[in-house]
Amino acid sequence: MVEFQASVTDLVSEEPRTGLRPLTHSKSGKSLTQSLWLNNNALNDLRDFKHVISQLLEHPQNLAWIDLSFNDLTTIDPILTTFFNLSVLYLHGNSIQRLGEVNKLAVLPRLRSLTLHGNPIEEEKGYNGVTRADRTTAEVWKRMNIKPKKIRIKQDTH
Repeated sequence: MVEFQASVTDLVSEEPRTGLRPLTHSKSGKSLTQSLWLNNNALNDLRDFKHVISQLLEHPQNLAWIDLSFNDLTTIDPILTTFFNLSVLYLHGNSIQRLGEVNKLAVLPRLRSLTLHGNPIEEEKGYNGVTRADRTTAEVWKRMNIKPKKIRIKQDTH
């Protein structure tokens, strides 16, 4: 987590916001986190994202959670598709306008949570905020959590 930024390159000179748990660092001074919280900034592109992240994180390839919510992003930058361990991607509250942007993320095998609400994309025909993966997950959860009905056998008392 970092303070308000207008550019990804500004991240290098900033100290992370303090969270509930202290950040751990490698011997080289890079962060050992798998989460990157860049929410509530004024980022309008992810230029130099990979380079900057490699300066900040010891293992950028292990990123599993990226929060880019409440920025000014208008597209889903292809750089995000290079983080194959990404399971959570928050993009809500941006300026993403085209539903086709979401297709870029299909190459991410572990992506389980994607937020897009609060983007102009909501107004595009065909957007319902629920993905096929969301529906599949809901069906599996439903099957796993429905308790079988107890069968009552009426006994004859005659």
